[in-house]
Amino acid sequence: MTWIAVILLAALALVVAILALRLPKKGWTLFAAVLLFGLAGYALQSRPDLASAPKQSRVADAAQSGEAIVSARRALFDSGQPPPGFLTVSDGFARRGRYEEAAQLLRNGLAENPGFGEGWLALANALVEHADGRVTPAARYAYDRAEDTLPGNPGPAYFLGIALLRSGQLGEARDVWAELLENTPEGAPWRDDLAARVEGLGQMLEQSARQPGR
Repeated sequence: MTWIAVILLAALALVVAILALRLPKKGWTLFAAVLLFGLAGYALQSRPDLASAPKQSRVADAAQSGEAIVSARRALFDSGQPPPGFLTVSDGFARRGRYEEAAQLLRNGLAENPGFGEGWLALANALVEHADGRVTPAARYAYDRAEDTLPGNPGPAYFLGIALLRSGQLGEARDVWAELLENTPEGAPWRDDLAARVEGLGQMLEQSARQPGR
């Protein structure tokens, strides 16, 4: 799971920027978004169909993945605003790779707080991980709710695009990111990188369509 290590490095870079370089608080979300969009490079170049070397136990891998995903998601939100208790507890389960329990806690919390956008995004990510990277109808619904309740936040579309790439749905991933690009302000620092990702996916799809037998 090379992409997990990349996410962890991005999260570490954000911490360094905040603590060591004293990045202004108002710039945290933008800087995090720049880092997150850069992670798409692995998804575009990886070959998940190739056999890999022997790996650690499934539980250890799930826990590593959970820690990275929670950290990357939290980087998109104001750390000065403490999250509600149900999200904190759910993140604890997700960090240990226990996505089913995490998702159930989020469902219960969102039943009473349906307008809590980060909760919907956390639920969508938990459902994807519980389904081994597949974007289930329930996960897609949660991403849509996150998008509705987080206007202007790139997180829902970004994570949905990554999930679609992981499941091999390149065309849908491109469409999601292309829509995000269309709605991204000209001055957004992640715009150029996002445009490059969309163009790269388009070229991959064109090449695939030209292959014999397609």
